[in-house]
Amino acid sequence: MWTTEIMIALILSGALAGFLAGLLGVGGGTIIVPIVLWLLHKQGVVSEYTQHIALGTSFAIMIFTTLSSAWAQHRKKSINWQIVKYLSPAVIIGGLLGSALSKYLPALFLKIFFVIFLYLIAIQMLLKLKPKPTRQLPQPAGLFGIGNVIGVLSSWVGIGGGSLSVPFMTYCNVPIHLATGTSAALAWTISVAGLLGYVYSGWHIQGLPEHTLGFVYLPVVMALSVCTVIFAPLGVKVSHQLSPDKLKMAMGILLFLIATQMVWKMLA
Repeated sequence: MWTTEIMIALILSGALAGFLAGLLGVGGGTIIVPIVLWLLHKQGVVSEYTQHIALGTSFAIMIFTTLSSAWAQHRKKSINWQIVKYLSPAVIIGGLLGSALSKYLPALFLKIFFVIFLYLIAIQMLLKLKPKPTRQLPQPAGLFGIGNVIGVLSSWVGIGGGSLSVPFMTYCNVPIHLATGTSAALAWTISVAGLLGYVYSGWHIQGLPEHTLGFVYLPVVMALSVCTVIFAPLGVKVSHQLSPDKLKMAMGILLFLIATQMVWKMLA
């Protein structure tokens, strides 16, 4: 039974996830994964697969979120479709592989990996580490390899890949606004691959909560998707009003705060 407290939390978190997805080119999983874990706890769901359910549910929601964000970025002409062309097949393969392997990984490992990953990216953003001016994107074969890595890691932390693809592109001297826009388009392909993988890997698992499809908790998908789709274009609009340094700083702060929150919950 969903209380008023739960409904308000879902609406606010969905709005925030959608806004940040549009603002920073991420999928919103950094908000969605913790809120799904919190919801499962509030409902008394005890399972060794709660982290897997949170990740699978996050990917399902991100399909709608990233589509809304990518369309808004496309209208701003902020997507490099050549990068999308080369990275998309690779991130799909990596996403399917990573999510299929996820059921063999302990939930604690996924949580620790999630936290370490966020801290590393946050530090990179906050310290404003800049690449050599001559550095460029690798050739298609190199992009394919990077795409596989992004897909696998994204499937393990329940994100659309923006927290990896944006730093990667800026490291290769792609302007931050173009990187976030391109990342939004890539995030959709990662979300589709991640969703399919988590549905498949959880299909025959016994003891999952009611209304799940594999590792996807359908009630939360329906509740959060509406909010994220509405607020993603607003995030895109705001992102194009910020300077590149402020945009990088915003992403670094976001990732640092969420990682710290996850550490606090694990210790508690």
